[in-house]
Amino acid sequence: MNAVQDAMNHWGYIAPVLAVPKTESDFNALVNDLDSVLDAGGSDENHPLAGLAERMADLISAYEEQHYPAPPSTGVDALKFLMEIHELKQSELPEIGSQGVVSEVLSGKRSLNIDQVKRLSTRFQVSAAVFI
Repeated sequence: MNAVQDAMNHWGYIAPVLAVPKTESDFNALVNDLDSVLDAGGSDENHPLAGLAERMADLISAYEEQHYPAPPSTGVDALKFLMEIHELKQSELPEIGSQGVVSEVLSGKRSLNIDQVKRLSTRFQVSAAVFI
């Protein structure tokens, strides 16, 4: 018997695991099932279950993108977030310039230039793309 024939013979058992979630309940069940597959070895890319885990993760991602889209964000949003988690004031960002310059950047009156982006990227240890 070949692999396709095996899959066809067992499709009744496999199909529900690889079904696109239609409801929040289906989604939650798929997330729990993926956890089980990962715990059984699917988290190791060399394990036979790795392919199944990857397909399940793709289904989860597709559902999340459709039902929980990420809000659009800008470099300024990223900067504000980093300032918040690091508890920084505008005057504590010499990478941008004076407190007045920082204020203009945060309010959208001024854009970050490439040098400022590089310095912020280095300080916060994130990709420069975060601020663009």
